[in-house]
Parts: sequence; C-alpha cells; structure tokens
Amino acid sequence: MRTATDIAAAVRAGEVTATSVAARALDALAADPHFAVTRVLAERGMAEAAAVSALIASKRDPGPLAGVPYAVKDLFDVAGLPTTAGSAARAGAPPAKADAEAIRRLKAAGAVLCGTLNMDAFAYGFATINADHGTTRNPHAPARLAGGSSGGSAAAVAAGLVPFTLGSDTNGSVRVPASLCGLYGLKPAHGSLPLAGTFPFAESFDDVGPFTASLADMALVWGVLCGEPITLSPDAPRMARLGGRFRENADPAQLAAMDAIAPDAPLIELPDIARARSAAFVITAYEGGHLHRGSLAANAMAYDPAVRDRLIAGALLPDALYARALAFRADFLARLEGLLTDVDVLLAPAAPCAAPLIADPQIMIDGALSPARADLGIHTQPITLTALPSLAVPLLRPGLLPLGLQLIGKPGGASALLRLAGELEARGITGVTMPEHAFAGEMT
Repeated sequence: MRTATDIAAAVRAGEVTATSVAARALDALAADPHFAVTRVLAERGMAEAAAVSALIASKRDPGPLAGVPYAVKDLFDVAGLPTTAGSAARAGAPPAKADAEAIRRLKAAGAVLCGTLNMDAFAYGFATINADHGTTRNPHAPARLAGGSSGGSAAAVAAGLVPFTLGSDTNGSVRVPASLCGLYGLKPAHGSLPLAGTFPFAESFDDVGPFTASLADMALVWGVLCGEPITLSPDAPRMARLGGRFRENADPAQLAAMDAIAPDAPLIELPDIARARSAAFVITAYEGGHLHRGSLAANAMAYDPAVRDRLIAGALLPDALYARALAFRADFLARLEGLLTDVDVLLAPAAPCAAPLIADPQIMIDGALSPARADLGIHTQPITLTALPSLAVPLLRPGLLPLGLQLIGKPGGASALLRLAGELEARGITGVTMPEHAFAGEMT
C-alpha cells in the first residue's frame, strides 16, 4: 500500500489519476475479509476523485491530500446517509444533511471519502464485536480482535485498504485498536477538534482521531484536521515513565521499550489511578446512558444486547454519583498539574497486551482473566480523564503480534508527540510492520 503522502504527491504531479486511485480503494473496501467495512461509497468516492482530477487538469492545487482515499468510523455524518453509530436501532434515522466537520476539512484538502467502517455499537466497547456487522478481525492475525470501538478504522488501514481512516476516542477507542493493529493512532487534547456531525457517546471525553500506517501520514492528516502544518523536526522533550498500575498490567516488551526510550527518566505514579479509572467509567456510563434514555424506553430491543444492558445501567446511575465523579476529576486534574510541571511527555503502555482471540475474548488483569471488551482500555481510560493528547505508537516487532505505547503530552502538545515518535522511529524502537497477507493491490 502506498502512503497518503506518496499518493498525494503522485496525483498532484500527474503520475496517477485520482479516479484510478479511488477505483482501487473502492475495490479493496468491497473485497474486505475482515468485517471492517459497513458501507462502500462508490458513487461518492468516484465523484470526489473526479473533482480532484478536474482541478489537476485546470492546473489548480486540490490540496495536501489530493486524491487520497480514506474511510470513516460509522458515527460520522455523511451527507445523504443515516448516521447509524454501528447500530440497527438507527438504520432508519433521517439522512444527514451535511458532512461532519472533520470530513468537510478532509474534502477541502482533496481527500476522497470511500467508505464507512465497523465499530462497537454506539462506541461502547474495546473489541468491535458488533451484532449487525460482525466482529472485526485483526489483519495481523484474523482469529484475533482488532480492538475497539474504532476497530474497523484500524483494520482498514492495517489491511492496506486505505492509507488513513478516522475514528473516535472516548476512553481509548483509537489508542487500543492502534496498539492491537500496529498503527499510529492519535487522541488529541480534548476539544482540539470540533465534534460537529459525530454521533456522541460521552461529551466529557469524546474526541476525533486519525489512524495511519506512516508517521509522515499522521503529520499530514493531523495538519489538515487541526489547520496547521506539522513538522517532524526533532526536539528533546523532558520525559517520565508512568509507574504503578501502568507497569503492573503490561507486556514485558512494552516495559522494556519504555525503559530503553528513557532509561534515566523518572517513574511517576499518578494519584489515585484506580479511582481515576472508576471515575471515567462512571462519567462515561452516566452520559452514555442518559443520552439513550428516551430511545431505550421506546425500543430497547433494537439495541445490540451487549451494549443495551450497559446503557440501561448507565441511565440508572444516580445524579449524585455522577457529581462525585466530576468532583473527583477536578481534584485529580489539579493534582496532576503539579506532577507535570517539569515533564513534557509521559510514556505508558497503550493496550495492556497483544490482541486476544475472538473465540476467547479475555485478557489477564491483575492475575485473573477479565473481559477484553471492558478492560483493554485499562491504560487509556485514566489518560482520557486527564484530557491530555495521547499518540499510540507501534513497537517495531516484525513477525510478532503488534504492541503499542502511549506518548502523552501537554495540552496543545500533539505536534511534540509526533516529533518524539519520529525520533523513536529513527532509533528503531517504533515503526509499522504491515501484515504479510494485507491487501495486495497497490494504490498506483
């Protein structure tokens, strides 16, 4: 698979047409064997590609993503289509009147939307086990999970169907599948990007984030989304490694990588980290449950059973418990600020392990088996509570199942995380290894 950076350069140079690139991507999405794709947008994709080709023909620049095909998680508004959020309960929703803001920005930069992608229904889960669209399979090992809730977005890039995708991250829904599928995945600082036109889950935590198989592509796509050009020139951030719970449930390879990246960096324990994760659980469950309260009362049986019960439980949480969780969060953030005065980047595991088997979706947490759908986010959920930006980076592990780390920065510090990731790639610690059986069709 060619990178987004290479495709855009080739399209602008006239070496390949946007329509031929789109046609190949649409064919790849239609042939997807991983249950990653929910809709192939052939008519729209070819129309957008033709518009890019017309701009090229008239000697006008279509933008930095000229002719680059991509796809989005099934909770982004796509004009003319119902926004299902991965659930049959919304199959009959009115068609969206306009594209989501993130899609609008990508289109203005010349990118070509070609499909929508599988997810845990209403983004509630870390596994992309979907009653209506199937369980998304990991392209590195199809008997294993791709992670979630943006599993379709991760699998589509890892399988080589498109060079980048959009997902959303509430408690780790970009970072977990990026880790399991061996990709770069960015959760920006909360509120960095407008959420207009995305179906919500929990307003306190929801963010839009891209997946790429190339660090240069991540810088390119992020630059378009945030409206600022991103450079990968190296700098020397002050780093710390997260200890305590973050080292208790991690793969030895993740710990070794963190220690190799910053052997002299201090080990920091975040205050009350178990309570922080519990607070994130409560806030998420309450906001998600109350969002769906009316539609659950009207037609609960239309909901995916694995999600329905969790939403009902959230809708029943008392207001006082939610208020206590919000108060804890405010106190937690105040204490965190003091800890990070002399630190630019925190290092932590992303998902706590490699992808679990679909047939037995459990992982080991604190020495006991635990449901993957709930606990793959054990290291991402507390970071969500901080509202800080976090970049999932893949460890370089050819021939082995992917594992990832989180590079966690300060507010507005996503660009610094990308620069550090470039340094780690240069040192041979991180980098993407595509699956051997990824889609063979080159986007040329």
